[in-house]
Amino acid sequence: MLDYALLDALAAVVRHGSFDRAASELNITPSAVSQRVKLLEERVGSVLVKRGQPCVATTSGALLCRHTERVQLLEAELNGRLPARPGALVEPWPALRVAVNDDSAGTWFIDAVAPFCVEREMLLDLVIDDQDYTAQRIRDGSVQGAITTQAEPVQGCRSTRLGRMRYLAVCSPAFFARYFADGVTRESLRRTPCVDFNPKDRLQKRFMRRITRAELDPPLHWIPHVAGFLRACVMSLGWGMCPERMIAGHLQRGELVEIAPGKHIDVELYWQSWRLSIGWLDDFSAMLRKRAGEFLD
Repeated sequence: MLDYALLDALAAVVRHGSFDRAASELNITPSAVSQRVKLLEERVGSVLVKRGQPCVATTSGALLCRHTERVQLLEAELNGRLPARPGALVEPWPALRVAVNDDSAGTWFIDAVAPFCVEREMLLDLVIDDQDYTAQRIRDGSVQGAITTQAEPVQGCRSTRLGRMRYLAVCSPAFFARYFADGVTRESLRRTPCVDFNPKDRLQKRFMRRITRAELDPPLHWIPHVAGFLRACVMSLGWGMCPERMIAGHLQRGELVEIAPGKHIDVELYWQSWRLSIGWLDDFSAMLRKRAGEFLD
C-alpha cells in the first residue's frame, strides 16, 4: 500500500524543483521532506529524484508523481460532488497545473480559459517554459496538462492540435535604418544584435537560417520577460521574433516594422493532457480546444 504522505513529498519536490520550496508548501522542514523521499525510495527500491538545481524526477519518480497528481485531482472532483454537510468546512478550490509557454500566457491562453475557471471555481497553477520543452513537464508528472509543440502524445496522454501562433521578425524603424538599410543579408544579420528570450528560444535562429540558410551567431540580448522582450525591440536594442497578435498595435502605430515582410515563423501548438477520465480535466480540455480556435489560426 502506498503512503500518500511520502508521495505528496515527492510530488512537491518535483513540482517545485527544490526540497526547501517543497517544505514550505507542505509546512514541514526540508529535513522531513528529505526523510520522506528517502523512505519512499527505500520502499520502492529505486532512486526517485535526481538531486540538483533544480531537482528532477527519475523515470520511476515521474511515474509516481503522475499517479499522485491524478489521485489528488480525483479527490478534488469527488469532494466537489459530495453534498455539503451543515457546519462542514468549505473544501478548497481544485487547482489545475498547466505547463504553458510565456507567449501563449501573455497573449491568448488566459483570455481563453478565464471564464471556465471563474464558473467552475478552479484555480490555475501555470508552469512557464518554452513551448518545445513543456511536454517534459507532463512527462515527469509535475503538471496535468501542457501547451506544447509536440504532436505525438506523451505516454498516457491525449494530444490535440489547438492551432498555430505566427511570429514576425520586427524591430524599430530607427533600428532598421541603422542596420538593414542595405538589406537583410547574411552579413547584416551576423553583425546586428537580436533579442533572445532565453537559451531555449530558437525562433531567432530559425528565422536567420530560413533567410540565409546558415547558422549565425549575432550579438545577443538575453531578456526572459515577454513585456521586456517586446520593449527591447521597440526601444531599438535589437530585433526579435514576436507573436503577431501581441504586436499588431505596434505595427499599426509605426513603432515596429517587419525586417522581412512575408518571412514569418509559424509555431503549431498542441494540448496534451492525461488520458485518464477526470471530469474537470476533460471539461477543461474540451473548452480549451474550442476556445483556442477563436485566438489561434
